[in-house]
Amino acid sequence: MSSPSGPPPGPASGPPSSFSPSAADFLVQDRPAALRRLLARPELGALIAAGAVFLVFAAAAEPFLRVASLGTVLYAASTIGIMAVPVSLLMIGGEFDLSAGVLVTTAALTSSMVSYQFTAVTWVGVVVSLAAALAVGWFNGWMLGRTRLPSFIVTLGTFLMLTGANLGVTKLVSGTVSTKPISDMQGFASCRWLFASEVTVGGLTVKATVWWWLGMLAVGSWVLLRTRFGNWIFAVGGDAAAARAVGVPVARTKTVLYLGVGFGAWVLGQHLLFSFDTVQSGEGVGNELIYIVAAVIGGCLITGGYGSVAGSALGALIFGMASKGIVYAQWNPDWFKFFLGAMLLLAALLNAFVKRRAERGPR
Repeated sequence: MSSPSGPPPGPASGPPSSFSPSAADFLVQDRPAALRRLLARPELGALIAAGAVFLVFAAAAEPFLRVASLGTVLYAASTIGIMAVPVSLLMIGGEFDLSAGVLVTTAALTSSMVSYQFTAVTWVGVVVSLAAALAVGWFNGWMLGRTRLPSFIVTLGTFLMLTGANLGVTKLVSGTVSTKPISDMQGFASCRWLFASEVTVGGLTVKATVWWWLGMLAVGSWVLLRTRFGNWIFAVGGDAAAARAVGVPVARTKTVLYLGVGFGAWVLGQHLLFSFDTVQSGEGVGNELIYIVAAVIGGCLITGGYGSVAGSALGALIFGMASKGIVYAQWNPDWFKFFLGAMLLLAALLNAFVKRRAERGPR
């Protein structure tokens, strides 16, 4: 039997070229992988939570949507975000700092008392305060590296020492639990402009802390994602022993991260001082937990090696919206801590899920 004449069987219709792979085909095929990569982003949960919190308060409180309210929310978020940035980097590196809250007060007290007792120039106190805050950060990192004790124990000891020193030294020097006013000293106006000024445009008031926060956020994100030191942070947080085996300076990396926390505490401490002129020595206790919660909500794992600086900013923004939204909605503020605890638990569960998806990788 002879074979059928004509061309071999082919597509029923259309030119053969219409069945060749196209860019659109690849995009369609890549959508599941792109979605998995999106789900693996550590800040995804914080972004969803921030959107949900915004919608809740936008619906519950009409003043929440006003331009002036936005400035208030940004200010509340920035006072947390300034510390959440270095704290998130430290947590990605696998460590904690329980002294971060009282260190802010220490920085403010040092600047005020040095300016008042030893000189009439506030800039001298500001510089000495920076040195003191960095010294505390260096001490935490050095002690951690030398003793190999858990950072929880090291920084808990620092927390207790600073809490006692803040109160004891302030009462010894000033005779009260607060510092003396320094607003009449030389340099106060310029220091206030740098740390506590504000700009109002179209009803929106933006305080200096917002600019500090955004600047630290940009620098922190660049360091984490675009530098070799950022790779070191992930490495020491993921497995310090393995990182040390391949030549990563583990102790030095962690010390630098603690120095970053000291710098953030100095910035926020100067803002408190030059905003209110005096400082109460008992302030700051408990704020370290808020900074840690903001970082966890933003995607940082308690175990280290995973997280996002941008996520910590979203965590701080959630705090800002919640703290002010509750007021605008005229809800009972006693429930604020309950809200924070719930957000922490939900964020921890979501972050663990996201990390598992990231470890499996796009398929």
